[in-house]
Amino acid sequence: MSRIFSLSAVAATLLSAHVYAADFNFTGLNGAKTLVVMQTKGQDLPAGQLSTATQAQLKKAADAAQFDASQGSTFELLAPVDSDYERILVVGLGDKDELNAANLAKLGGNVHGQLKANKITDVDLAFAEVQGQLSNAQLAAQFAHGASLRDHSFDVYKKDAEKTSVSYHFNVANGERAEAAYQALAHIEKGVFLARDLTSEVATEMTPVEFAKAAKELEQYGVEVTVLGPKELKKLGMGALEGVGRGSEHGARLVVAHYKGSDNAPIALVGKGITFDSGGYSIKSGPSIARMKSDMAGAAAVLGTVKAMALSKADVNVVAVMGMAANMVSQYAIAPGDVLRTAEGLSVEVVNTDAEGRLVLSDAMWYAREYFKPEIMVDVATLTGSKVRAVGNRYSAIFSEDDQLVSELTAAGKVVNEQVWRLPLGYKDMLKSDIADLQNIGSGGPGATTAASFLQHFAGDTRWVHIDIAGNALASKAKGEVNVGGTGYGVRLLSEWILKTK
Repeated sequence: MSRIFSLSAVAATLLSAHVYAADFNFTGLNGAKTLVVMQTKGQDLPAGQLSTATQAQLKKAADAAQFDASQGSTFELLAPVDSDYERILVVGLGDKDELNAANLAKLGGNVHGQLKANKITDVDLAFAEVQGQLSNAQLAAQFAHGASLRDHSFDVYKKDAEKTSVSYHFNVANGERAEAAYQALAHIEKGVFLARDLTSEVATEMTPVEFAKAAKELEQYGVEVTVLGPKELKKLGMGALEGVGRGSEHGARLVVAHYKGSDNAPIALVGKGITFDSGGYSIKSGPSIARMKSDMAGAAAVLGTVKAMALSKADVNVVAVMGMAANMVSQYAIAPGDVLRTAEGLSVEVVNTDAEGRLVLSDAMWYAREYFKPEIMVDVATLTGSKVRAVGNRYSAIFSEDDQLVSELTAAGKVVNEQVWRLPLGYKDMLKSDIADLQNIGSGGPGATTAASFLQHFAGDTRWVHIDIAGNALASKAKGEVNVGGTGYGVRLLSEWILKTK
């Protein structure tokens, strides 16, 4: 293991040691110097714990600020009269009917960001009267979930990292239920943090070898981890995955992490794991290449999901199959025009070496089908720039002929603020090659769709979904429950779907 990796936030996360993490207590207010009060639109401010004079001052301040309690709106009152609090932050909840898991998590993230920016370390949060689509306990847990997700950051390379830690003391209707609801979400958080840190780590440290070592850490949670190297890949006929990794020092790896929480046929999660994408001989140009350390975010997301399921002790059978390689330029690298033989038996003309993600996925999908006979297979990949042009970075793109799976994943995405948008499969005729069974890019047609249609050749008869998360893997700006850096996009989406529908 490399020196930096062993000291990085990745290792810390694997050991559940987020040193400066926010913490949450649901047993009541604790006499902090800052009070956060929630107000639903159209209702009076629930400030019964405050004196009459303080309440009058708050109302006057709200009127002056033209505060309407719309969702996410805030105003502060400093040094309130007749109160031990030094600061009161009033947060608008919007309409009661809009208070769901997604909105509360986003709100918790934004409020946490505001508090942390002001170096506030201890907070009382009056929450007992908050009502909405979920119970008061569940809404409080979602608020804490959002705050915790926003709190996480990857700062191993910063000399003066932010060290403010915020402690929250919730006044809720039922503290035990709120605590139990939050603990269930905390397991998901640990999977998200793993995915984020793996994605944020620099490419020279997060090689396929180091990713495999990170996956091995999950064995302590009862996950069975298998790692196949280049020689084993060749022996199995996985020429596409092995070929992509050929140009790098370490070569390719297939990493398999299996959490068997039930005897049902497994759900296979297949992740694209390009630890750095130079484009190969079809080399990338421009500043975007510096973000290509995140081209393994699909693999990070499916590994994080397995961790979340293992920590949750979920009654599910889930296997993550991750094709790992660095797409580099060297005398050993594949060249445009080369033909690779996949384990499926199909040959692929590599017209463009920068369309390598679908190559590693093709063999990983075959392996998942061949060795695990899954009920459902979902692949997750930062696959195409075309996807970003189609739906931007506020949605991922979902492709499938299975309407039920699309419906289930769409619903799950809305719950966790990781929304998906369906795009069509098709244009398979654009993938014809004069020299091989397929070519790895379309000769015309929408790029996100031709890439998805390429992958469809390797789904067999298994129920299959492809999720293109290009543009979703890194955040350059903190917003809601997402901080700057790797987002861990996909862990909450897949976890919500698996736990609620399977």
